[in-house]
Amino acid sequence: MLKYAFFNVYTKFKLHFYQEIFQRFQSREASLTTVETFCVETIQALGSPTVNEFATFMRISPPNAAYKVNSLVKKGYIRKVQSPSDRREYHLEVTQKYIDYYNISTSYMVEVMERIARRFSTEECAKLEEMLTIVSRDLMPEVAIPDIKMTEYSQLI
Repeated sequence: MLKYAFFNVYTKFKLHFYQEIFQRFQSREASLTTVETFCVETIQALGSPTVNEFATFMRISPPNAAYKVNSLVKKGYIRKVQSPSDRREYHLEVTQKYIDYYNISTSYMVEVMERIARRFSTEECAKLEEMLTIVSRDLMPEVAIPDIKMTEYSQLI
């Protein structure tokens, strides 16, 4: 039953996001393809990677990654920022345009989390947080991303 319950929650988050995206795009053309959405979400999650770090994580060639990055830069969803320590290196950062797009999904997540906080005790919420942290850090080693800091998180929601 745990698998079923988790699958339902995960699926509902995805489907709510899709509903919001389609509702917003009824009156205008979508500006991000599905693959571009995956790319920019990965760049955001990796926390300012280089093009090569992004390519390595996505298991694609550096030229393919560069092509995808350049498309996202042209559309205004990410920017390249020169490294202060190595002037030859550029890091990828998401823009406010992407954060506004991302908030479509995070606003619902925040709403659900607020419902959880109202429904369950402080102790139960702390246990859920502990369990989710263990799942993220220990049980999902295939997807290594930096821990997001609260200050970074607050910019996304």
